[in-house]
Amino acid sequence: MITASTFSRLNFIPKPSLFTALSNFRRIHLPLHSYNTLSAPPPKSHGDLIVLGIETSCDDTAAAVVRSNGEILSHVVSSQADLLVKFGGVAPKMAEEAHSQVIDRVVQEALDKAYMAEKDLSAVAVTIGPGLGLCLRVGVQKARRIAGSFSLPIIGIHHMEAHALVARLIEKDLQFPFIALLVSGGHNLLILARDLGQYIQLGTTIDDAIGEAYDKTAKWLGLDMRRSGGPAVEELAREGNAESISFSIPMKQHKDCNFSYAGLKTQVRLAIESKKIDAKIPISRASNEDRLARADIAASFQRIAVLHLEERCERAIQWALKMEPSIRYMVVSGGVASNKHVRAQLDKVVKKNGLQLICPPPQLCTDNGVMVAWTGIEHFRMGRYDPPPPAEEPEDMVYDLRPRWPLGEEYAEGKSEARSMKRARVHPSLTSIIQASIQQ
Repeated sequence: MITASTFSRLNFIPKPSLFTALSNFRRIHLPLHSYNTLSAPPPKSHGDLIVLGIETSCDDTAAAVVRSNGEILSHVVSSQADLLVKFGGVAPKMAEEAHSQVIDRVVQEALDKAYMAEKDLSAVAVTIGPGLGLCLRVGVQKARRIAGSFSLPIIGIHHMEAHALVARLIEKDLQFPFIALLVSGGHNLLILARDLGQYIQLGTTIDDAIGEAYDKTAKWLGLDMRRSGGPAVEELAREGNAESISFSIPMKQHKDCNFSYAGLKTQVRLAIESKKIDAKIPISRASNEDRLARADIAASFQRIAVLHLEERCERAIQWALKMEPSIRYMVVSGGVASNKHVRAQLDKVVKKNGLQLICPPPQLCTDNGVMVAWTGIEHFRMGRYDPPPPAEEPEDMVYDLRPRWPLGEEYAEGKSEARSMKRARVHPSLTSIIQASIQQ
């Protein structure tokens, strides 16, 4: 478990900082052929960038190599499914150790599949937040070792921005501005993306995210967690009656776009207790009657969980269209966006409001290196990167990791006084950092 003292050690801004471009977000105005003044070899032209992306923010170790024309040269993910089953969720210290064991192999496999060596790369992009600090550190250390050894520029990536921007890799017509709903295990986020690095937060998680609610529901129902809770609950829900249990929709009285799943989790737990379901008995060994009871709970939970998403998205679309009437698209990404029921229901909401829904393919919705590499390419084109780190760094180097890092500033009508949201704002938002750099 990560304690408050652990976070305090991980979160303070170190000297030297990990990424000058993100702690200071200094824009580099040098022409491409002058990059060697930053102790880096001249990178390929903007039309021929090749970026390695590394992602270790939670429980998947991922790496990918992507070309700036959108070609995915490789895509490698090592899952921690066995650990999820063993611990019933993500155990940060165990996850860190698992990342450390496979990070070298995953990155090398990504390079091999792309038929690339490190010297062929234009830059290295790596997630620095938000996420679990212990896990983020593994990816950052690996990225810095490669960048330092081969004199490559390095790009710090915001995990949630990467989930949003990967849609631009898939859908070439997706231009700014657009709306995005980012739904994953640890985060729910509704944003208006006005430009690269310019985001308005319309709504966010004030306690538990929908992915966490799916995982806990799956665990309490005794489902197979090796594929994570979302797919397990979705599959069982098809056997149940979604109207059988009257769960209440979260935050119905709050006219904002924020999300809360803590109360729904409690309702599910109480329903399971009332039906005397024993999670120690796996679903594969449950009686027909017991399995039907579990299916009804799964279906009822999923209906209400997604209804909460629908209500928030409906309001967010109206807010966003007031600010940017030219919006044509809404992106839904993140691990939970792989859920077919979620996609189908949100597609109805989006079409009702005259927009088009864009969802990346499932393998690019869950955490992956492709989204990190592509986001690195987008920022590299704008001159937002750091020069290579030293080839050798001390073992006790403290990195600028950002476990809690807002993406954009809150929309005035959607501001919440929830204490959990206040605590979450450890670092200035990515948007505010970029805006400050532009004004300099």
